[in-house]
Amino acid sequence: MTSWIENRFKVKEAGSDIRTEVMAGITTFMTMGYIIFVNPDILSKTGMPFGPLMVATCLASAIATLMMAFMANYPIALSSGMGLNAFFAFSVVLGMNIPWEVALAAIFIEGVIFILLTLTKVREAVVNSIPKSLKIGISTGIGFFIALIGLQGAGLIVGNPATLVSLGSLGSKPAILAMVGFVIMMALEAHKVKGAILWGILAVTAMAVPLGVASMPQGIVSMPPSISPIFMKIDFSQIASGTFWVIVFTFFFVDFFDTVGTLVGVTNRAGLLDANGNLPKAREALMADAVGTTVGAVLGTSTVTAFVESASGVEQGGRTGLTAMVTAILFILAIFFSPIVSIVPACATAPALVMVGIYMMMSLKDLDFSSFTDIVPASVAIFMMPFSYSIATGIEFGILTFVALKFAACRKNEISPVMWGLFAIFVLKELLV
Repeated sequence: MTSWIENRFKVKEAGSDIRTEVMAGITTFMTMGYIIFVNPDILSKTGMPFGPLMVATCLASAIATLMMAFMANYPIALSSGMGLNAFFAFSVVLGMNIPWEVALAAIFIEGVIFILLTLTKVREAVVNSIPKSLKIGISTGIGFFIALIGLQGAGLIVGNPATLVSLGSLGSKPAILAMVGFVIMMALEAHKVKGAILWGILAVTAMAVPLGVASMPQGIVSMPPSISPIFMKIDFSQIASGTFWVIVFTFFFVDFFDTVGTLVGVTNRAGLLDANGNLPKAREALMADAVGTTVGAVLGTSTVTAFVESASGVEQGGRTGLTAMVTAILFILAIFFSPIVSIVPACATAPALVMVGIYMMMSLKDLDFSSFTDIVPASVAIFMMPFSYSIATGIEFGILTFVALKFAACRKNEISPVMWGLFAIFVLKELLV
């Protein structure tokens, strides 16, 4: 088995080892495991049954993540994207009165379009055409974004109608546990303990149970419900309507640039980009995402995309597809061990996300601060991601600023044809949508 793993994933060549990769895979799963219950909770608002949705979420995540592991050999996990599932449920189905079966058809078509664009290398060209300064900005912006998600999950940052956000209650049990978990993770990292984030998550979970923040499971193993109520329930009856294609475009746009941002940000942090700042196996990674979206629609769940929480596994040393394979296996096991998975509270994973945000900010050291035309677009991308709560929006405004500033500074030779094309697409999008 060890020989097969080494031959398949080239673990030693990547400067890692099997134990580190396994720990990283577990860490990634623990950090993004909330999706197993949150995604069904959101989609069930449309009338879709919760149990089958949970199974579909796990299966779609496992299939897409295994494809990432074996096709691209990257430590990146995929699952039903947050934001995209909310758009599916509240905007499309409930807001526009579109049957969920028709919404699944829109996602299926989006996935097919992605597959075609990946085969023609269009998506690969977009990923590799993004300049180094923007890749650093995207990576750092994701760091701020994921830290904000963590602070929200801990209850340390809450909504405020007067100031948008403000400090939450530091005396609440979840907030205290999150802060204790953050200290534990920092201390373990300072002592170079492998799996520091994972041990911190487990420690907080253990403390949360007696404090009543988390509940002991009613059992250990539970048989999963059938997915037949949502499996292959795709309805193409509205494919000729303009509204249907607006929905397809919206899913397409957000998923496209969320995935690009996550791939660029996480692989940049993992040191997987080549000397020219390109992603060597971008095509394979994007194909895993595209097929995952299509398969997810067939199974009955919303758009499957690369998860930014994969950065938690990267920070624990994950460098190969073995990390992703471990995460995928855990998604499969979660179908049968969902009572145990449900124990982990948000306050346990929240400090992990803040830690990951700190690590991803370290990419700034590679940014050329002497070049105004590079630092400004990167900064715009960094600012827009957390403040708009969208990776895709951060990429959009970063690219718009990059092209406009390079053109204004008479440095048009630094703008690639792909960047010009993206600039035009984004301008049209803002004018028409």
